[in-house]
Amino acid sequence: MAKAPSKARSARQRSAPARILNRELSALALNQRVLELASDPEQPLLERLRFCSIVSSIVDEFFMIRVAGLLDQAVSGLAVRSTDGRLPQEVLDEIRERVLALSRAQAKLWAKDLCPSLAAEGIVIGSVDDLSTRQLRTLERRFEREVFPVLTPLGVGPGQPFPYISPLSLSLGVRVCDPNTDEERFARLKVPEGLPRFLRSNGEGPFLPLESVIAHFLPRLFPGMQITECSFLRVTRDADFEVSDEADDLLEALQTELRKRPFGDVVRLEVSESMSKPMLALLKEGLRICDDQVYLVPGLLDLSALSELADFDRPDLRFDPWNGVTRGPFTAPDARTLFLSLHRRDALVHIPYDSFSSSVEAFVGKAARDPQVSALKTTVYRTSGESALAPSLIEAARNGKQAVCLVELKARFDEQRNIEWSQQLEQAGVHVVHGFPRLKIHAKATLVVRRDPDGLRRYVHIGTGNYHAVTARVYEDLGLFTADEEITADVADLFNYLTGFGKPQNFRKLLVAPFNLRESLVEEIRATAAAAKAGEVASIGIKVNALHDAQMIDELYRASQAGVQIDVVARRICGLRPGVKGLSENVRVRSVLGRFLEHSRFLIFQRGDESRYLLGSADLLPRNLDHRIEVVAPVEPRSLQAELDAIFEALFADTAQAWQLRSDGGWKRVQPPKGEERRSAQERLIKRARSRGRRLQLPPA
Repeated sequence: MAKAPSKARSARQRSAPARILNRELSALALNQRVLELASDPEQPLLERLRFCSIVSSIVDEFFMIRVAGLLDQAVSGLAVRSTDGRLPQEVLDEIRERVLALSRAQAKLWAKDLCPSLAAEGIVIGSVDDLSTRQLRTLERRFEREVFPVLTPLGVGPGQPFPYISPLSLSLGVRVCDPNTDEERFARLKVPEGLPRFLRSNGEGPFLPLESVIAHFLPRLFPGMQITECSFLRVTRDADFEVSDEADDLLEALQTELRKRPFGDVVRLEVSESMSKPMLALLKEGLRICDDQVYLVPGLLDLSALSELADFDRPDLRFDPWNGVTRGPFTAPDARTLFLSLHRRDALVHIPYDSFSSSVEAFVGKAARDPQVSALKTTVYRTSGESALAPSLIEAARNGKQAVCLVELKARFDEQRNIEWSQQLEQAGVHVVHGFPRLKIHAKATLVVRRDPDGLRRYVHIGTGNYHAVTARVYEDLGLFTADEEITADVADLFNYLTGFGKPQNFRKLLVAPFNLRESLVEEIRATAAAAKAGEVASIGIKVNALHDAQMIDELYRASQAGVQIDVVARRICGLRPGVKGLSENVRVRSVLGRFLEHSRFLIFQRGDESRYLLGSADLLPRNLDHRIEVVAPVEPRSLQAELDAIFEALFADTAQAWQLRSDGGWKRVQPPKGEERRSAQERLIKRARSRGRRLQLPPA
């Protein structure tokens, strides 16, 4: 691995604050904010547990993709510097320091706060040593019946090479000694997947980590041997891959790459901090890793499994259940009434405050059954087995309609599921298109072609989130429904490009990456800056998951210097450095977290009496602006613009679950003014949705 430069030289190279904050460190900082939520006693206990588990899941993916890429750069020896002037090894060193600190804080939270709090509610996390004789006998029977048959110890020795360790699986590292010969061996024992991580000996006993149960009964697996050490370990591997532009068959090429994914290079080894040096040395040699890739973990490994406990049947320890309301147009009893309503006026839905099933899925379902509909086309980036999307497409095909589905096979970690979806749809008669090797289809769009009384008309849905019924319950997203002739014609042109051959020449209203999105956003920012220079009141509001495109950030800095007030809500990553004198004094950046994952993307440009509202699938990252098919649409009706204003204002007024980005790149939790109660944007939006639902239920005058 490449060596880091001296600290003195690194300090000289970064003597002035970087204009753009480091992407990897900004992404990693999200975990600290989520951990703060897990530490917040005002959050329901089981939801705190879920936040704690989410931290581990995010860190896992971060290592599989971002750290893996940095390791490749460091090993190659290429002096590629990040936006803040760091070499790959320097970023890796900083990541390691932060992850170790995060791991210690997470372990402390679990052991000193969450466990005692759970015990106070009768949910006890115990150990085998705490069991009574009767409970131990019950546990032994359960172990013999459910666990022991699927355990396979893999020893290391003559004729037994170091075993393959699958990614993210929990394992026991065991050293056993033959008392007759004093010969010692190492063995790896994988904790079986498909079993609960936490077991109970009976319905009322304490929850026991599965790995500790296996450790207790280890003599059953090594009869006649002396167990000299047992420790726990977990491996993270490189999970990123690329499909060659030369691939003749995208599906086949992707399936080949997926088969390789479990065997990627090791990027991280997590071990119990009590593991002995000899065992650790054996693991490092067997896995071919260096010291910097080893992470000593205090307490339990893989706290992502706490999500199991968060699902425990205690509604009193969770957020109050929420089922989205149904918006006005979607209360229509039939397709004719729904499409007539959408012909008259555009509609906006805010998921999960509004119901996904009664809006997006109802739109697709009614189109599939409507005899006046002749074509139904949609995109799939991520979806779920519960989604009504695939059944509706299949029904449309069976009803003689043209049914088209653009399935993005390269949606990371959902590739296999999407392959299976595409095969099922094809077998049912749906026209399935897989896109391009190096250009992901990330757009969220559905097109319906209908024979209305005055001729053929197109209707579209353009969204910020995936057509995924499960995540739609917890992911916050927006969707625009419109029959606008120019927008729908643009969507039709885009579908023709994706399914056929040739590039769209000019889009009428849509902003589409990689064609005109970047240039159009730059024009909007510059026009707003020009308005500010001319003395007009000018502002930009941006809500995204991530903002880390160098050109966009520099344009925003220039707009700030021109006098534009720039407010950003970025859930995950932000490279924009706010509040720097002479650079970004007019920039404020917030991150809002909560029971719903803030996932929508929209932009608001105000220039005097002129306004421009945009909504779509794209974050402000180079990959979204240049290397993906993204769709961003204008929101033109004033009533819908007012809704976006209300959402943005609620987020910036949040004093319960909001963080403010400081100019040094750190995040500080927003506190309410002294004497005031916390204000939650998401609770406020739930109340607004309830009010909408009540109004719809009022009897007609």
